[in-house]
Amino acid sequence: MGVDWKHKTIRACIGLGLGLGMSAMLATGAAAEGLVKYEVVDDGVPQSLTGKPGDAERGRKVIINRKQGNCLACHAISVLASEPFHGEIGPSLDGVAERYSEAQLRLILINAKAVFPDTIMPAFYRNDGFTRVMKKFRGKTILTAQQVEDVLAFLKALK
Repeated sequence: MGVDWKHKTIRACIGLGLGLGMSAMLATGAAAEGLVKYEVVDDGVPQSLTGKPGDAERGRKVIINRKQGNCLACHAISVLASEPFHGEIGPSLDGVAERYSEAQLRLILINAKAVFPDTIMPAFYRNDGFTRVMKKFRGKTILTAQQVEDVLAFLKALK
């Protein structure tokens, strides 16, 4: 009986933490300038959102930034072992570039629910279809198109 209470408390704390983290990320998100149009082909987005390659070092900064990508809240990444508080909710991102193509990773970053319908991972490049969004966050994405490409460049190196 005590275990159920513990697990419910842990899940509630995780949910609260993720919710607060998402609010912080949206607060720094991209302005409502209109999304770059992209096409989903099969199970991915093959074309860059920006037409140019991302920068892996900038992507690393987005990933570790608790107010932007905040990837470490849910995922562990061995090459970032010096950064504190790696999560265990999502899968490790070690070797992610061997498991998914560039196009698949781009779609997962844009809108993870398109690939994993039951995920709690946020859509980093989507600005509609949400419910109960605070007015100051409406029409905003968590990351810009360039930040998506930068994170993708970092993830592609994780083989």
